[in-house]
Amino acid sequence: MQAETEEAKRGPDVTPRWPRRPSSVLAGSREGLAAVSAALTGAVGGALAAARWPHGPLRAGTPAEVLAAATAALGVSGIPEAGMGAEAALARLGRVLVEHGLHLSHPHAVAHLQPPPLAVAVAADALASASNASLDTYDSGPSAIAVERWLIGGLVALAGLGRRADGVLTPGGSMSNLLGLLLARDAAALRRGIDARREGVGALSKPVVFCSELAHFSVHRACAALGLGEGAVRAVPTDSRRRMVPEALDAMLRELGPEHTPLAIVATAGTTDFGSIDPLPRIAAIAAEHGVWLHVDAAYGFGALFSERLAGRLAGLERADSITLDLHKLGWQPAATSVLLVSDASAFTALEREVAYLNPGDDADAGYDGLLGRSLQTTRRPDAVKVAATLLAHGRRGLGDMVDTCHDLARHAEQRIAAESELELVSPAELTTVVFRYRHGGDAASEDETNGALRRRLMETGAALIGRTSVRLDGPDSPERVCLKFTLLNPTTTPGDIDALVDAVLEAGRACTSRLQKGAA
Repeated sequence: MQAETEEAKRGPDVTPRWPRRPSSVLAGSREGLAAVSAALTGAVGGALAAARWPHGPLRAGTPAEVLAAATAALGVSGIPEAGMGAEAALARLGRVLVEHGLHLSHPHAVAHLQPPPLAVAVAADALASASNASLDTYDSGPSAIAVERWLIGGLVALAGLGRRADGVLTPGGSMSNLLGLLLARDAAALRRGIDARREGVGALSKPVVFCSELAHFSVHRACAALGLGEGAVRAVPTDSRRRMVPEALDAMLRELGPEHTPLAIVATAGTTDFGSIDPLPRIAAIAAEHGVWLHVDAAYGFGALFSERLAGRLAGLERADSITLDLHKLGWQPAATSVLLVSDASAFTALEREVAYLNPGDDADAGYDGLLGRSLQTTRRPDAVKVAATLLAHGRRGLGDMVDTCHDLARHAEQRIAAESELELVSPAELTTVVFRYRHGGDAASEDETNGALRRRLMETGAALIGRTSVRLDGPDSPERVCLKFTLLNPTTTPGDIDALVDAVLEAGRACTSRLQKGAA
């Protein structure tokens, strides 16, 4: 009895037994890469061939129906006790993703800045995942560091920045904007002899950040995350082309009292809804005159630099102190692939850290250093690999042709919308986005209801996925009205596809109008 008690105290036998036989192949070896390739071409390929592809960009049904069907198709509730094997697992998930997911390659998937990724980028991303390299230290991934430095050099040149420029990849445009404003905050503190890293933002007198009233909401969130508060954001009015008004910005800066510290001006090169580009040369001149950091959120618009036709619209970008760009928009990369560029690499100084187990000084002095001091992240996956593969495969001209094609599609959509009496063109194509509104001759509120309803009808039938936003149509003091938008990022789409999409919008609008009128009767 005593022996049993002592055995119970010790617990189960944990003596290691060797040799062990792993239940799966690890991806980081030669055999592992072969296994990854076989799994993708075998199990997943078979699953995709047998899957029931939706007729439109997504499966028909209400959200509750589609989500319930996808959950049921997984076939298990919670984590299974025993696995089914790699091929069966990939086959099942492959079918779930195909039959219940979103198909961005469909020409009627035009809701968001979310393109179908290039095949070469997806393949390269799988290679990068197999390596599981990290960018923080040399001994976590030397080749991945080399690829990112190569890519940053190319993007710096494309942006027209000088020899002191540098950059880093981030997990999204919101994070790039956050990092850019963090560097702007520290630069403002440095000018005042303050170590913001140690003394905090409270050492700065009432910080202020200026941006267009149409700037991305991530500017407000970044200010909140940095401890400045969303109230630190000052919205600058826009003109009829939905661009920041430089004269208004200048006046707002001059009206600031000594109790305020202007941290940054955030200009937008490609607003999310309209693709509008703020007048960068004039804003840069104002920033220089007032000694304020200029951050350009070019998450959407940076891709225009690939195009000879559109690159001139970003003139003045080279005068920015920092730039956000998203290559998972006009770059056709798997998300997320964002970059922050800075005009002077010394801006990253505040991020530098020496950690004994990562980058001790003597290792760094000997060249065994990584990119820890470029990012708020420690472990950071090698997202540059997929971009490098894309640029090597297609070159600037190849991507430029894709940008031009999407711009042409947007202009075709603009012309078709303008020709329809039931549609009102709200914003023409600056880049690849067109904003419009369905009109049935009723009051504005009922037309708002119709526009919202027709978009949901297109989703529920699976016929199309289009965007939605709110716009003040009659000046800054007018009420916001529900509008629709096409965001065209699929270069395989044809003008005929656009015509069919507009026809689908008209059909859905008429059906929703009839239903709403019957309901009101």
